[in-house]
Amino acid sequence: MTHPLFTWQEEAWLQLQALGQRLPHAFLLHGPQGIGKTVFAEHLAQSLLCEKPGPDGHACQQCGSCGWFSQYSHPDYRRVRPELLDEEDVPAGDAEAEAGSKPAKASKAPSKEIVINQIRALSDFMNISTHRNGRRVIVLYPAEALNIPAANALLKSLEEPNANTIFILVSNSLDRLLPTILSRCHKFPLGLPDAAISLAWLEKHGLRDADIWLVQQGGAPLAAMEMAQSELRADLDDFVRYLSKPGTESSLKTAEKMQKMEMPVVVGWLQRWLYDIFSYKQSGRIRYHPRYEKELKSLSMQIDEPALQQMITNCNERQAIASHPLSAKLFLEDMLLEYSALFD
Repeated sequence: MTHPLFTWQEEAWLQLQALGQRLPHAFLLHGPQGIGKTVFAEHLAQSLLCEKPGPDGHACQQCGSCGWFSQYSHPDYRRVRPELLDEEDVPAGDAEAEAGSKPAKASKAPSKEIVINQIRALSDFMNISTHRNGRRVIVLYPAEALNIPAANALLKSLEEPNANTIFILVSNSLDRLLPTILSRCHKFPLGLPDAAISLAWLEKHGLRDADIWLVQQGGAPLAAMEMAQSELRADLDDFVRYLSKPGTESSLKTAEKMQKMEMPVVVGWLQRWLYDIFSYKQSGRIRYHPRYEKELKSLSMQIDEPALQQMITNCNERQAIASHPLSAKLFLEDMLLEYSALFD
């Protein structure tokens, strides 16, 4: 059975149901990462394919269509996402069976992008008759993982949609999508849940220090739960301790230690820290790291605002290339030495 909606998504579901039969051919669900957008997307997809949906629009979970969907074997459903995400879903030892073919060469890492061949493969799917003359649904996420050739290929399908075909795109960052794709989708925002609802959910699931983790992840409850249970939590703690007491030597040591991590993650951690310094300097408020108020106050008093703004701009630019640095160690050294120099 697919995952039910989270409690904070119920209002958005009702808003979606208000569209009635006036469904667009392409939805774009967008909002912060870590709030359950893909759960919402797949819940919507199942309801669109269900043979006997309830009066509230939810799938019945009983019909043949729902049975197929829960096994990801519905003939009128396709899920498109980076190869890396598909690999992460395969149990250890089952990768070869899942692929149904010879194992890939060890030297070829799974792609983090949605590539053009994945979009081209949808053409055959969209040109055959649907099961029982019903709808066909395509869920694609994250939409910002589309590389340029794939995005252009998808655009053709969005411009000339097949009858009874509905696209559901999911995005964490609208500004990373082509304007032409944005203009051809019905944009449906999914915002951060109320903090009290998120805390109740996290505490129900046994997360200690739920309020701290929730704040640190910008109010996104699933991201808070994931980070709290992640092996990265110790790395994050070490990184924040370095940021609170920067120096040239510690910058080089930190870069050496963290060079094997995912660079977008590390850049994101620095972006949040810089946001807190800037916010404290402007208004005395801290969003992500309230436990470090003393350190953030001290740093905010040492730094020149134009230099801080330039560092924030530079971090934004680094994030755009963080997935493919020529050398992770040099990438980190350059970024952290620049940060440290702000306080010399």
